[in-house]
Amino acid sequence: MTGLFITGTDTGVGKTFAAGILAAALRRRGVNVGVMKPVETGCPVVDGGLQPLDALALQRLAAVADDLALINPYRFVAPLSPWQAAQQVGRSIKRSRILSAWRTLQARHAFMLVEGAGGLLVPLRPGTCMADLALSLGLPLLVVARTTLGTINHTLLTVQAAEARGLRVAAVLLNHLTGQPGVQEQAGVEALRHLAPVPVWGPLPFSPAAATDPEAAAALAEGSLPLDALLTGPAGAGPGA
Repeated sequence: MTGLFITGTDTGVGKTFAAGILAAALRRRGVNVGVMKPVETGCPVVDGGLQPLDALALQRLAAVADDLALINPYRFVAPLSPWQAAQQVGRSIKRSRILSAWRTLQARHAFMLVEGAGGLLVPLRPGTCMADLALSLGLPLLVVARTTLGTINHTLLTVQAAEARGLRVAAVLLNHLTGQPGVQEQAGVEALRHLAPVPVWGPLPFSPAAATDPEAAAALAEGSLPLDALLTGPAGAGPGA
């Protein structure tokens, strides 16, 4: 199985943005790409139902017909960790349910992009965190990190925690969260290129259009990411696969 598990150094660093532009670019290259957001919290209520906005964005940018219940098996209102959000409504998250949806999707698609919730150690339930889910899926990690002050420590700690748990980190992907990165952002990028023990991709330019428009998303990924290396490397799948 080929693909990536997309985690982040924190919440709000651009995991959905990164997964979405990758999905759009791979699809444009002819790759049969699938997407998954196993758990989403902070979902608004629309017409009596919960709307998992991240999962819907991935579904749209990947242009897949998979049922939303497969892409996003668990969704909750509270903007908390998955464990706490589930606990608030008297539920628990079962890894078996996520893995069942995963097996269905991986049978349909040649390359899977799975977006975690929050960071690597965010709990799904007592004793189980996002890192455990990534291990169950057997996918290498793409660690999305912001470029603002503090990212050096957060990024290196995340990579270290992943490797200590037996996870392979394919790369760190840096993401500009504003349209005017300054000296601090550039310094963080340069430092991580020297210090990170894995490849460092990006930084992705700030582009609100790429978050919603498949063509803009694909173009941004093509111009900013080493897609050829991704497709031919250990995580990759060739066109038409």
